[in-house]
Amino acid sequence: MSDIPTKILLATDGSPDAVLASRAAAELSNRSGSELHVVHAWQAPTHSTYEPTSKVEYPLLQKLLAQELLEEQLERLEALGATVTRAHLRRGGPAEEIIDLSEKLEADLLIVGSQGLGTITSLVLGSVSEKVAYLASRPTLVVRGQGAGAWLPRRVLIGDDSSEGARRAAGAAVNIAKLFEAQVVLVRTGYPEPQLTLHAQAGQSLRAQREREVLERMHEKKRIKKALEKRADELEGSLGRRPAVRAAVGDAATFILEVAAEVEEATLIAVGSRGLGTVKSIMLGSVSRKVLRGASAPVLIAP
Repeated sequence: MSDIPTKILLATDGSPDAVLASRAAAELSNRSGSELHVVHAWQAPTHSTYEPTSKVEYPLLQKLLAQELLEEQLERLEALGATVTRAHLRRGGPAEEIIDLSEKLEADLLIVGSQGLGTITSLVLGSVSEKVAYLASRPTLVVRGQGAGAWLPRRVLIGDDSSEGARRAAGAAVNIAKLFEAQVVLVRTGYPEPQLTLHAQAGQSLRAQREREVLERMHEKKRIKKALEKRADELEGSLGRRPAVRAAVGDAATFILEVAAEVEEATLIAVGSRGLGTVKSIMLGSVSRKVLRGASAPVLIAP
């Protein structure tokens, strides 16, 4: 797959975030000249208070309602100036149907809406967007935010850890930044080597131990920043300008969300689905998952 999307698949369900996702899809397809496909997946509930007069009436009604919703989304996209290559109506589990269609189309980018929980401590998202983001084999843009200012992105924040997923996320994010002339910021965190902080010298005072820990954190931050500067050098050629860099010692997801919240302008966060994985952060759960659950801004997840 190319970093420049030539085929975009927008999944829609008519929710407020899906409306914002439609706007993002229209802008991206128009600016990149890519094909735009739209899918709505529906499935009949397992139980209902509605009792059909025949065995086929209820599924037929659900299909008609799904078709109506899909046509409304197509009208919205046309009003936004987008040209839809093809609309797809699928029956089945939404996440599974979206992923299956993305494979058949060989889509370069999936776009879905999401109801953001807005806190890093949230334990359960349980949304179609999360399933798609972590099961799809191609980059997924989960669009969320409040008001018209949530998209277009003026700043693109890339979580970097040298993993393949992070590199794929950076490639897709840099291309989006070029399309929208957005600022790019590279972010990375780390931890000092555990043996340095866990085994203080015998007889060392508490103050001396604290001083040592501070020095170790400062050393680690310098090391991380040096690695980020090298990565910025690599991206400068394709971006056409040098990305800013932000380094810290501590939890990666927390730092990414803090940097994202520093400014009011629309920000896109890009991370790899399996990257940013120090031993400590893996014990706390996937960093990308925590970012997706905690962000109030759009998030791009790359496998």
